[in-house]
Amino acid sequence: MADTALQAAKEQILRAREDKSLRPSIAGFFDEATNTVTYVVHDPKSRKAAVIDSVLDYEAASGRTSNGSADRVIEYVHSNDLEVVWHIETHAHADHISAAPYLQERLGGKLAIGRDIIKVQDVFGKLFNAGTEFERDGSQFDKLFVDGETFRIGELEGIALHVPGHTPADMAFIIGDADFVGDTIFMPDFGTARADFPGGDAGQLFRSIRRILSLPDETRLFLCHDYKAPGRDEYAWESTVGQQRRENVHVKDGVTEEEFVEMRNRRDKDLAMPKLIMPSVQVNIRGGRLPDPEDNGVSYIKIPVNAV
Repeated sequence: MADTALQAAKEQILRAREDKSLRPSIAGFFDEATNTVTYVVHDPKSRKAAVIDSVLDYEAASGRTSNGSADRVIEYVHSNDLEVVWHIETHAHADHISAAPYLQERLGGKLAIGRDIIKVQDVFGKLFNAGTEFERDGSQFDKLFVDGETFRIGELEGIALHVPGHTPADMAFIIGDADFVGDTIFMPDFGTARADFPGGDAGQLFRSIRRILSLPDETRLFLCHDYKAPGRDEYAWESTVGQQRRENVHVKDGVTEEEFVEMRNRRDKDLAMPKLIMPSVQVNIRGGRLPDPEDNGVSYIKIPVNAV
């Protein structure tokens, strides 16, 4: 069966490689506390922009939030006279809380994520005993993208690719000649994302990554995280399809799905849960909004005991 979404993505990338006006301007904002990169992607002609994978600062010990990371994005948007039309989440993150509602309030724009967030909401809604008042239909978001769906940022073309495996809802967003791959693949010396969260699947992750790596070699890949692999002193978050195919320590050309699944499952058994998984997932399945305040006006994060 032909992969029409992938073919459309390839054609879009080739058009952008031939015509520089179809390539986005990209700024990355690295949050060292969560090793997360937030991107502001804009069309140089229209100045319209998208914010991808924003970060709300959260101190686990006190339960306090702050907006330093998000305010850096706001300052950049204002100083470059940009108009934000999208806030895009590549998936429901387990390592940081999204700042999308805070940014929406100040910058406008629609909040988008992949359609299969509904599956993640169902699984974690049960884990956190969210109750019937928690809608498990994706209605906390303005837009639910499906595989192959197109969108625009001014005159720039965008296409959403479903790349599950890390979670059921992961999406890669191709804008011009750039692909924002979320938590699928990291820098070549660090490898790939884990696949042991509820709904994760190492074989599915392998197939999703190989789908991404079938894009033209020159495709720019923008990664959601970096952890500085041993021997590397600087953080980095941009690669290319060609570099990943040649050098990725987990999934370069020649690695079979069977080999990858065996490696990934073995490694995942020894990985600790992300430090902020409980608050992050609980908030992010709500589109970055805290649970409704209780009768004392305070919102509470639940921590299930002996449940995971």
